[in-house]
Amino acid sequence: MTDPARIPAGSAFPALEWSQTDGGMLAPAGTEGWRLLVVYRGAHCPLCRKYLKTLESLQPAFADAGIAVAALSADPGERAIKEAGEEGWTFPVGYDLTPDQMRTLGLYVSSPRSPEETDRDFAEPGLFVINPQGAIQIVDVSNAPFARPDLEGLLHGLKFLIAKDYPIRGTA
Repeated sequence: MTDPARIPAGSAFPALEWSQTDGGMLAPAGTEGWRLLVVYRGAHCPLCRKYLKTLESLQPAFADAGIAVAALSADPGERAIKEAGEEGWTFPVGYDLTPDQMRTLGLYVSSPRSPEETDRDFAEPGLFVINPQGAIQIVDVSNAPFARPDLEGLLHGLKFLIAKDYPIRGTA
């Protein structure tokens, strides 16, 4: 498998949208303000569940900083709705991320190792911070569930860059 094309920092977040577990639509490019989109592997991943529990616990602090949070996976609606309800996640959770959309976002794509894991290809972890102008301020993509940004550290960094009008880095 080849390295997926990376979505460059500073580029506009693609105009993609997904159904949400609460019946709404997740459309990061069409949302205003600062946004954090966490792409997770799906309900089969216990590390993802732990990461999203941390995101849930930090959601009020992100909101206080003016940053809307959301999560997204390739899970089908029934599975995503069940997990979001069981976990009590209050942030928007999108589902049905397709392999083509994964590639558009520059995410690594994995196939299930067995039917017990999941029934479809899924995205490895990714994280996008989108600024009020709709540009990707920060992008972090991993090929494994073990490597993800620390959410508390990210929150502190975002507060700093918002307060200091810090530029988008890594564009050269």
